[in-house]
Amino acid sequence: MNITLTDIQHLTKAAECLKVLAHPHRLRIVEMLLTERYTVGELADSCDIPSNIASGHLRLLQRCGLLVPERAGRNVYYTITEPCLKQIMDCIRQRFSTP
Repeated sequence: MNITLTDIQHLTKAAECLKVLAHPHRLRIVEMLLTERYTVGELADSCDIPSNIASGHLRLLQRCGLLVPERAGRNVYYTITEPCLKQIMDCIRQRFSTP
């Protein structure tokens, strides 16, 4: 059997991004951003955390290339840039949501 394996450098980068995702508030933020764009304050309120903590979570997600900020007047909105996050969240919902 001859299978092609993913390069270890790519797997290392994937593992780093999965570690970033592996936090309940960051998963909630991703879940929300998959539906529409939000500001830091809106995300913080939904997660019941201070805005500075939400900003830190957003910076980590942005560093992995999973989302981008967009300025609209005085507000900064965040949107998902990685389309595969929808499938990851679908998998999480299927596995961990109550029936």
